[in-house]
Amino acid sequence: MAASETPLRLSDRAGAQAFVQNLLAVMSELESALGRESDGVRAGRIAEAMTGAAAKADLAAAYTTGLETAKANAIALARFAPEGLEALKTAQRRFAAVLETNQQVLATARTVSEELIKALAEEVGKAHTPTVYGRPSHSPSPYGRAGANSGPLILSRSL
Repeated sequence: MAASETPLRLSDRAGAQAFVQNLLAVMSELESALGRESDGVRAGRIAEAMTGAAAKADLAAAYTTGLETAKANAIALARFAPEGLEALKTAQRRFAAVLETNQQVLATARTVSEELIKALAEEVGKAHTPTVYGRPSHSPSPYGRAGANSGPLILSRSL
């Protein structure tokens, strides 16, 4: 929230209910976006999964602003929309589970990617290491580097 913006103050039942419905809608859309992202990453369609990143960021910002407003108006929400407050708590628990699943999927994908890159680098390094009597050997180099004939490892980030 920008410093010049004044926080939303809930002062009646209609305003509180409208706020709750809006925040629930934002949470639902954000859950859907996270679910699509998780499904895409699980299926290996990383580029497709990341196409909604801008929309997800906007929804996350709206969600964060909504949470700040809810905290600032906790007493008003309890007074004017107690059923809405319970709905928000239930939705928050569901959202936390979806967010945790999404984070686990992304962490797994990151770990698998790192392991693949390490394995690839090891294989490329092994391919250029000469063997003498079955053992890896490095010939002396006037420049003090072993494996001077090996080329750089190139990685495409556009996958």
